[in-house]
Amino acid sequence: MVIPISKSRARSGKWNLHHMNEPLSPEDIVGVSIIKPLTGVDPNLKINLETFFTMKYPLYELLFSVENDNDPAILVVKSLIESYPNVDAKLFIGSRYVGPNGKINNMIKPYEASKHDIVLVSDSSIKMKENTLMQMMTCLKPDVGMVLQMPFCENRKGFASIYEKVYFGTMQARNCLSANLVGINCSTGMSCLMRKDILDQAGGMATFGKYLAEDYFFAEVFRKNNYRVVLCALPALQNSGSANIKDFNQRLVRWCKLRFAMLPHLMFLEPISECIIMGVCAALAFQYLFDFSPLAFFLLHVLVWFLLDYLLISMCEGGPFHITKFEFLAAWLLREFLVFYVFFQSQKSSLITWRNKHYRLQWGGLVEEVYREHSAV
Repeated sequence: MVIPISKSRARSGKWNLHHMNEPLSPEDIVGVSIIKPLTGVDPNLKINLETFFTMKYPLYELLFSVENDNDPAILVVKSLIESYPNVDAKLFIGSRYVGPNGKINNMIKPYEASKHDIVLVSDSSIKMKENTLMQMMTCLKPDVGMVLQMPFCENRKGFASIYEKVYFGTMQARNCLSANLVGINCSTGMSCLMRKDILDQAGGMATFGKYLAEDYFFAEVFRKNNYRVVLCALPALQNSGSANIKDFNQRLVRWCKLRFAMLPHLMFLEPISECIIMGVCAALAFQYLFDFSPLAFFLLHVLVWFLLDYLLISMCEGGPFHITKFEFLAAWLLREFLVFYVFFQSQKSSLITWRNKHYRLQWGGLVEEVYREHSAV
């Protein structure tokens, strides 16, 4: 069972990832407004933001936003704007409350001030390659409304960083590539390029303030308007300056709660799609049907799954692989066993903590803020 499923994912990765399109001709260039919501700083923030000032795309603007004038990210942004005077860049200070989603509140002002018909929403931890924006724009065909980058990670030091990279290069990549192959919404908002006029028809950015998983509902708007949502060939390189296994698992728990609230059937389907649970079920089935040793079948299943995951993350890397086989094995095993912790924690309550704010999830993806430490400006 696992072999054909994994092979289809590997083929999808081979076809989609790091396959470069021809750059757009000058007459086909369309302007892009890049919205960068920021909260605080980390050691890699300036490095990440600077990559947006050096992109090889002729027509774009950078719109940075922070929630209040005490945010230390302001100094980083201002220094970069001074260093690159030829780049059209602006900083917006102060959010506007339109719903419980703080990220949406932080993006309202730059969204309304954007002057181009295409907007790119990009998280602060994303490190951009020089040709990424051009590659994303080559994917924006007339029937395409949204172009996504598959989440991945830049090479960083430390086992926690390896653990994150193995997660995004295996489990997340499997789901993202498979969903894209069959047209299922698996949107992630770390880096997404969208047609602004379609968002405006849906009520604009403010419409999505009532959700935490705004990226999923962005994609739903385009799908309902008969536009395709596609993947760019270049993954989104997350390059956070700090990595911690405990914090990352809390992030996974939050995502798991959101998925189950929006799509409750995943509560049953997602666990059995994992290597260990699927292997145990398949081994018992083979023993019952064919009197085959369940232990031998399970070990073979895990070996094949491990090898295909290694192949998949190598495809995601698209170049020299900087993780040793032992490091990959250790991080892979840790991820496979911690998945039980993530599932159990996600079922304990409907409360979510995100950026010092607390939310109660409701069915369908709506959220209610139950405590606010800071009021919006």
